[in-house]
Amino acid sequence: MTSDQMFVGSIPSNYDRYMRPLIFEPYAQDLVERIQKLHPKNILETAAGTGVVTALMAKNLRAGDTLVATDINGTMMEVAKKAIINPAITFQQADATALPFAGDSFDVVVCQFGVMFFPNKLQGYKEAFRVLRKGGTFIFNVWEKLELNELAAVCNATVATMFPNAPPNFMATTPHGYYNVEEIKATLAEAGFKNITAQILPKRSRAPSAREPAMAYCQGTPMRSEIESRDATKLQLATELCEKAIAAKYGSGPIDASIQAIIFTATHN
Repeated sequence: MTSDQMFVGSIPSNYDRYMRPLIFEPYAQDLVERIQKLHPKNILETAAGTGVVTALMAKNLRAGDTLVATDINGTMMEVAKKAIINPAITFQQADATALPFAGDSFDVVVCQFGVMFFPNKLQGYKEAFRVLRKGGTFIFNVWEKLELNELAAVCNATVATMFPNAPPNFMATTPHGYYNVEEIKATLAEAGFKNITAQILPKRSRAPSAREPAMAYCQGTPMRSEIESRDATKLQLATELCEKAIAAKYGSGPIDASIQAIIFTATHN
């Protein structure tokens, strides 16, 4: 199942409201700082989602710079388009594994936590390589394994207890299921990339209370669809149980938990 099929209904708006500040903004800031050091004129963002990275890049574009933000999911794109108004930015629905752009078009291709959703990773990397100019950079991040991302792990384990005969597995197999550094480097090399680097980067996930991460994971990710497909009446209960589990581990006040990702860079030489 692709991201356009996973992020449906109210999931995109809840994703943007709850997941953005919880886990995505810290890594978006990191990516934008890395991109700024490259001084690109033409940037392509794939799997842009609701525009977390897009919004930060919009604030840092120089005169004459352009950014094309794409995602296969039109609903996610609409959330971004409504929030980000900048004449230098073009929003376009597009599949990262079949990009509708000519070769040698961009200085940087950036993708925040999106490659895990590519049904064909090699083809996605080949497309990034094709549209990059010689000397251009592909930069993206992926989540580390589930147990190194504490709030996701707590919610996943809590919901699993509700459905012992068919525990939801989206969190473990998709966002937190693609982190083998050597495998990813080998696939990038097969796509044509050189100078491939990987950096493990731990950060902190913070929220005002346990309620926000419970809402984020249960109602702002495709885990919601997994819950509802098993028992449509139990979404609220799942959210409440996750809130209690988070509060039991981190306290009833502000939440501060660990998250960890891997940042990859590769060049078109």
